[in-house]
Amino acid sequence: MRLYVRILLISALLGGCTPDAADSETLSPSAVQGTGSESPYVGQLLTVSGIVSGDFQDDDADTVRSLGGFFLLNDEPDGDPLSSDGVFVFDRNADTVDVALGNRVQVAGKVSEYFGETQIVAESVRIVGRGEVRYTSLKLPVARTVLNDDSIPVADLEAYEGMPVTLGHPLYVQDLHGLERYGELLLSTEPREMQFTSGNRPDTAGYQAHGLKRAARSLLLDDGSAEQNPKPIQYVNGDFAPGFPLRVGDELQALSGVLRYSRGNGGNGMQAWRLLPVTEPVFINRNPRPARPDVGGDLVIASFNVLNYFAQTDSGKAVCGPVQKDGCRGADSEAELERQRAKTAAAINALDADIVGLMELENSAGASQDDLLAALNQRQPGWAAIRTGVVGGDAIQVALIYRSDTVETAGDFAVLDRSIDPGFDDNRNRPVVAQSFRARQGGAAFTVAVAHLKSKGSPCDTDNDPNRGDGQANCNLSRTRAAQALVNWLASDPTGSGNPFALAIGDFNAYMKEDPIRAMEEGGLTNLIREYVGEGAWSLVYRGESGALDHAFATPALAPYVSGAAEWHINADEAPLYDYNLEFARDPALFEPDTPWRAADHDPLLIGLRLPAE
Repeated sequence: MRLYVRILLISALLGGCTPDAADSETLSPSAVQGTGSESPYVGQLLTVSGIVSGDFQDDDADTVRSLGGFFLLNDEPDGDPLSSDGVFVFDRNADTVDVALGNRVQVAGKVSEYFGETQIVAESVRIVGRGEVRYTSLKLPVARTVLNDDSIPVADLEAYEGMPVTLGHPLYVQDLHGLERYGELLLSTEPREMQFTSGNRPDTAGYQAHGLKRAARSLLLDDGSAEQNPKPIQYVNGDFAPGFPLRVGDELQALSGVLRYSRGNGGNGMQAWRLLPVTEPVFINRNPRPARPDVGGDLVIASFNVLNYFAQTDSGKAVCGPVQKDGCRGADSEAELERQRAKTAAAINALDADIVGLMELENSAGASQDDLLAALNQRQPGWAAIRTGVVGGDAIQVALIYRSDTVETAGDFAVLDRSIDPGFDDNRNRPVVAQSFRARQGGAAFTVAVAHLKSKGSPCDTDNDPNRGDGQANCNLSRTRAAQALVNWLASDPTGSGNPFALAIGDFNAYMKEDPIRAMEEGGLTNLIREYVGEGAWSLVYRGESGALDHAFATPALAPYVSGAAEWHINADEAPLYDYNLEFARDPALFEPDTPWRAADHDPLLIGLRLPAE
């Protein structure tokens, strides 16, 4: 009996395991992984041996990579294509042994599944020798996808979990929204992932297939740190910074690292496959910040969604909007408002436009409009506004500002809402504002109408207008009816200008081949972005896909006098960390108040006009 007790004690001290079947041998990482989505040893105490293929321990000499552990690789490949040869060892709670790449180590610990990733929670770590770190070639796209715990499709890379891999083909940046929070970049083999309905008519089966294809060729590049809101941000101003501002479309070549399946930080962030670089990634600047496009003409009209410009800061109280009962959607503090004011004014002045249609201005008697005008005129005097006051019942409205030294108004403004056309639901869509202008140097009068149709976010199910899963998202019918009403309204000469020259601009919240855009085209209007930019146009990046939500349409009479149209990509491709916000103790040195970059989330449009004499 005494001998048996001593054996149990020695076993517990050396292996950390109870005397079960797993005690009889030291396992490889691939044996722990198994061939399924979960380890067959979950909850069991094991002894595992392998080679350190990725050192991400805390509190060691490497201050960049910090995940509270390291990755182990089989001494030799197991030859089974269904099982991974690697596994993550979480050693934050163990007596720390500082491991290094190539160390052969023996780990005693319990197997767990942490948000989908197989891990060994170490109780002891012992260095026993040296070995070779082998990299396995990985090529995207892969043949299969699976659903993560959020029912979002991701590439099926289970057979590579925890392994060092090399991707021998280029990958391109698709989204930068996770860069500041989690130090991550969304990558794909496509130079630019486009929204399905940018190039395809709405279709349920096609939309589903599109999502699966995209998932099969995508993964995240992670900074290898579990820290939220890291400082510095490795791909911006840290050790992995490329030396230029990263933008959607930039390229990485010959990327190598360890592959893991996790969220951005614990249970937060997207559950996805993440490549953790063990050498510095090489970025290629494929999408440098562009100069303002030249659209020609004697006059330039711009369309710009300014991303919730509110003069009243957001204190959490419902004190904004037409009757001061809506939440304030813009800046959270005076410091943020000053940054937003400076950035928005810099961007609008850089447009060098004679007339600018604005979206997402606070719907008030004029406070937000006055605030922006003061900032504009301080930098470049001569700006004026169409004084509409409150328009509709939404918290935000559209507006028109113009250069009083180059154009003048011709008559009064007009508003399209349900009182003009019952098909235009102004409970969903912001009312359209139109105003006629004339160049001060002479020429025919023309009308500019600014639209901002219902977003794709919140549902319209109560209006029998659900998301039908065809790529058009929520409220397509509401947007389509509003577009049809807009076509008819423009044809009626709403401002009484007596002239058929009219331009409709704004955020239509519909991509190029969706029903609202088709309604505008079938109504006889020329889609200027399609004609001058093409179906590959984009003005917004949303969840890693680019597409044009902002459009410009000319009446048949005006179209021959359009000299050009373009998107200026100052916002959509930029990282949000360059905007005015100050949450999470953002580094103020990242902000450039006198430049247009990331003034908002949508890219502005520019349209050139060369009108005939009246």
